[in-house]
Amino acid sequence: MTSRTPTRSWRSLKYVMALTVPLSVWISFQGEGAWTYTALIYTFILLPALELILSPNAVNLSALQKEVVSKDFFYDALLWSLVLVQWGFLIYFIWSLSNGSRVFGSFEWWGIVLSMGLICSILGINIGHELGHRTDRFSQFLAKALLVTSLYTHFFIEHNRGHHRNVATPEDPATARKSEWMQVFYFRAVVMAWWSGWKLEAQRLRRQGHSVFHWSNEFIQLQLIQWSLLAAVVYFTGWEVGVAWFIAGMFGGFLLEVVNYIEHYGLQRKKESEHRYERVQPHHSWNSDHILGRIMLFELTRHSDHHHQPHKPYPLLDSVGNAPQLPTGYPGMMVLCLIPPLFFAIMNPRLELLLSEN
Repeated sequence: MTSRTPTRSWRSLKYVMALTVPLSVWISFQGEGAWTYTALIYTFILLPALELILSPNAVNLSALQKEVVSKDFFYDALLWSLVLVQWGFLIYFIWSLSNGSRVFGSFEWWGIVLSMGLICSILGINIGHELGHRTDRFSQFLAKALLVTSLYTHFFIEHNRGHHRNVATPEDPATARKSEWMQVFYFRAVVMAWWSGWKLEAQRLRRQGHSVFHWSNEFIQLQLIQWSLLAAVVYFTGWEVGVAWFIAGMFGGFLLEVVNYIEHYGLQRKKESEHRYERVQPHHSWNSDHILGRIMLFELTRHSDHHHQPHKPYPLLDSVGNAPQLPTGYPGMMVLCLIPPLFFAIMNPRLELLLSEN
């Protein structure tokens, strides 16, 4: 479909609505008691409920609108500003906990830590993912800086060089198998993605005639940066604060893997030869045109087009007509997949129909 209007101001300013997630995290940071869970309630209860009410929007920009959008500085400036927002949240998080604002392990402490983990996922990893697909060094530097805040720097290597090549195959850690429980997938995905990142960088260095432990090993560089920063936090502020950041980062990584789980659940590329799979097609990614999830995740939900053109900026991504559609938006699907029997009851019939058609 091609849009006839939406006004230029709405096309750009709608993404400002994504700031409602950081705002809800700030409310959690400042709140007491149940208020410290505001961000989690907003993201995983209110947004899914709204997406059950609001109709999906599959409208794409026209060629003329895309030309205007591609020249609009606002879209990149918004992402760059969110790098500062994410680092600001992390610094405040560390500072506030080091001042003893919450009792370690208390109900409120968990609310703050999980809220930080939420933003580690949505800003730290998701925006890092968007910027990591850009080809310029500045954007890639910002992507790495964001992934450091989430303690998930291996993602930069594995996602770009591994996932996009191996998606919808048994070789891809981020592709869930049919009827695989999310909880099982998570542990497999985390371990194998980390190992895949290491192997990919080792292969790159060997092709260049270097040792795996050459100084230019980017995997080692990024790991050293993130764990050194965590060690510095422990040294200067205490182990309790270090544990809080570690848990927040792991929760952010968990939410990423939940998204990975629903994006390619059960989908398979056909093997054309011993060493070759068919080209990635739109039906190898699940999509959602539900508007709130699209905005909050900067069009990540238009996933088929993203895999077709990984370097395409988020506001230009299209809804692909023959791509399989999720029954609701990403926020709701993330909750649903944590209840595997219900998830399978809803998704497996869709999956079987899709596989029979392809």
